[in-house]
Formats: sequence, C-alpha cells, structure tokens
Amino acid sequence: MRRSCLAVLVIFAIAVPVQLTAQLAVTPPMGWNSWNYFAGRVDDKAVRDAADALVSTGMRDAGYIYVNIDDTWEGERDTSGALHTNNKFPDMKALADYVHSKGLKLGIYSSPGPKTCAGYEASYQHEEQDAKMYAGWGIDYLKYDLCSFNDIMKAQAPNDPAGQKAIMIAAYEKMHKALVATGRPIVYSYCQYGMDNVWEWGPQNGANLWRTTGDIAARYDRMAEIGFGQAGLSRFAGPGHWNDPDMLEVGNGKMTDDENRSHMSLWAILAAPLLAGNDLSAMKPEVLSMLTNKEVIAIDQDPLGVQGDRAYAVGPVEVWSKPLKDGSKIVGIFNRSGPRDVSLQFKPLGYSGAVKARDIWAAKDLGTIKDGWTTNIPYHGVVLLRVSK
Repeated sequence: MRRSCLAVLVIFAIAVPVQLTAQLAVTPPMGWNSWNYFAGRVDDKAVRDAADALVSTGMRDAGYIYVNIDDTWEGERDTSGALHTNNKFPDMKALADYVHSKGLKLGIYSSPGPKTCAGYEASYQHEEQDAKMYAGWGIDYLKYDLCSFNDIMKAQAPNDPAGQKAIMIAAYEKMHKALVATGRPIVYSYCQYGMDNVWEWGPQNGANLWRTTGDIAARYDRMAEIGFGQAGLSRFAGPGHWNDPDMLEVGNGKMTDDENRSHMSLWAILAAPLLAGNDLSAMKPEVLSMLTNKEVIAIDQDPLGVQGDRAYAVGPVEVWSKPLKDGSKIVGIFNRSGPRDVSLQFKPLGYSGAVKARDIWAAKDLGTIKDGWTTNIPYHGVVLLRVSK
C-alpha cells in the first residue's frame, strides 16, 4: 500500500511540470532571433531596434512576438555565483521592460555546459540561480544550447552512448525544473541538434520545442536539406511541443524570392517555430510581404496543431500536405530542380471527385477542379494550395 501511494505521488510530481509546460507554445512560437544576422555583434541597441521594427513593420501584429537574444550577452559571475551581463547589455531588466512595453516578449540564451558556443559563461551548476535571475529580469523564452556540455557527457560516461544520453537528458530536465520553480511561464527551447532522437523524449522533460538538426544557413541547398529532412517527424509535434528545424533565413544571403517562398512555405507546413533572423531595419518589401503573409502564417499557426509531412515525391518534385482544423488541407508542391510543368493528382492526397482549391501565394481562388491539375513551377519554386472537398 505504501509503495502504491508513493508511486501515485511520483506520477503526480512528474505530471505537474509537463502540464505547466503544455500551457506554453500552444502554437509554434513566432518572433525574431539575433544570431543569423548579428551573431556576436548583438547589443542592447540592436535588440531595442528589433523590437521597434517588429512593431513598425506590422510583424508583431502578424504574430512575431518573441525578441530573442542569442549568444554573447553574458559577462562574469561574482563571488556569490551570480551571473552579470557584459558591457553590451548594461541593464537586462530595463531591456525586458522596454520590449514588454511594445507588446512583445524577451528571450535569452544559455547552455547546460560551463561555456556557451561562443565561449561565454553558461549555466553549468548554476541552473536554479540562473533561472531565478531570468525570471527576475522578466525573461519569457530560453534557448538552451548543448555546446560545451558535450565534453562533460564524454568525461562522465566515456565510450558509453547510453550513459551520455542519460546525462544530457538529466541536464535539460534540471533546467526545466528550475524554470518551473520560478513560477514564471518561460518557453523552453532545446538546442541539441536532434541528438538521440530528442523528439522521442523532449516533451516528457520539459521541452516546448527542440532542434531536430544542425544549424541552418542562408543557402537553398542547406535550407532544403534541413526542411525536406523533416519527413517522418510529424507525429512527435503538437500543441506545447514542436519540432524545430532552426530559424528562418528569409531575407538573408542570396536566396531568390522563389527560394524564400519555398523556405517559408515548408516551415509553415512543418508547423515550425517562425523565428525571423534577418536585419529588420533593411527588409525589402517582398521579404516583409513573405514574412507577414496572413494565409501562410495561418497554416503554421493552425489551432489543430498538426505538423505536415511528405505525401509523395516524383523525381525532383516533392508534394507535402498538412491538415487544418476547418477540414481543409494545405498542399505544397516543391520543385527542387529546374523549371518544369508539374501535374498534381488529388487522389493520393485523400480526395475523390472534385475539389476546390486556392493558390495561396497568388492569392487566387482556382475554383472547382474535377481532375488533375497542371502548373509550371520555377527553379526552386513552390505552389502552395489550400484544398477542400
């Protein structure tokens, strides 16, 4: 009897943090992250400017509410172990207050290891202390990057992959418990590059989202490798816990408009977090238009919370689909090679008989389609359809 009661208490203790976590990130988080454009140059002014730009461009009203500071904000710890910011961030609480005054939320970055990826002070053996500090500042989002903790895993469990995995899980869970203990709702983002199939255990250990891959780059080939590599992971995502194929590179590098539309379309179908990573102060109108397209954002943020997946592929053409709460379905036809005519059949997508379709990027209703449908798709381009019976 005593053992049964103890088991109930243990189950309850485990269930409560998971329940609290599930109240966060009911839809994939949207916002902006400093790393892709600023990297180590980020400072207080850059973050304030980003917050201002999210408001003035209409991105905040489109759903981009997180302003996330990535690596290089950290200073040194004092004799009590308290971590201070470096001189680029003179007053983090004041910065959080400013961001909040704009109707936005502030995110920050750390690592379970002793050092961040850029070699700054991280949270190893200071998890509870740092979590309380974040809550005191008014932080709303934490990206937790594996980085130097790799060395600790290898040192504590040499030549033991299972042991290293257990150590990593415990480290990420430790920070989750520390965040929950503060009483402040803080979205928790695992950044450990999909190691050990994180999608299988991340939700049970506090993750609201988890990186599934290595870092993205502002090149079509890398974006496509990551995005199309998400096939098969849809069953692990849902409200409160999302697969994260990394931040958006829309507007960065030399990707064409067609390539940027493919990027945005695929991330929306994947119900991926939409974290812009471009220079918000110098956006071309077409980039802003893509990032704030209401119909595309609605795909990503659909309340059904189902991640899309690959339906089928023929040569360089991939067809992906995502069900929506209203019963319709999003169909993305991606051309990974040169321009070509593509014929779409609706039967493999679960439809028999005529369908109604809308071309989302063209903002054009296509009417009723009784048989297959053929269109021309440019090099690295996409056609994004909303289809219903």
